[in-house]
Amino acid sequence: MIRAARDGDALLLTIDRPDRANSLTGAMLSDLIGHVSGAEDLRLLILTGAGSRVFSAGADLDEARAGLATSPLWEDLSGAIAALPCLTVAALNGTLAGGAMGMALACDIRIAVSGASFFYPVARLGFLPQPSDPLRLAALVGPARAKLLLAGGAKLDAAEALAFGLIDRIAEDPVAAARDLAPGTAPHVAAIKAMVPATP
Repeated sequence: MIRAARDGDALLLTIDRPDRANSLTGAMLSDLIGHVSGAEDLRLLILTGAGSRVFSAGADLDEARAGLATSPLWEDLSGAIAALPCLTVAALNGTLAGGAMGMALACDIRIAVSGASFFYPVARLGFLPQPSDPLRLAALVGPARAKLLLAGGAKLDAAEALAFGLIDRIAEDPVAAARDLAPGTAPHVAAIKAMVPATP
């Protein structure tokens, strides 16, 4: 399930399925899209996962085999996040893998715990990444490192991800670190964000 907690003009969305590594079903993706699409008036949107080990392992394996791995819902979600005028932060409480990478790449900022790991094993699984993911990944880490992760199937720890530029900060409590961001009003944050060139 997806838990939504709003505090004024800040919204925290939590992927809450820790018994299944916070893997995502089609219904959960649709729920996330609904929350994000209704967030136009926010100052801050934070995405995180329940538990202390995994942000999300990507698609639920049963649904992935049934077609979720190639569903347009992943692209719809990342596109909706990227289009928001507010500051968007992926507060990565643990490992980020597979299709869940797209929503984190679409965020403005990524903050992770020191024990997080990062991998996107599409090549090993015989799938292609969602269309926008390679573009956003290459904009953050460069084309060679994007190929290392996508075609090479490399796995990064948090220190490597920080050095690559995949994440922006390491914090013991990423949600608390994210809440400290965007101190201005929603229009002020949106105006500043609009002045900064966006990733693809």
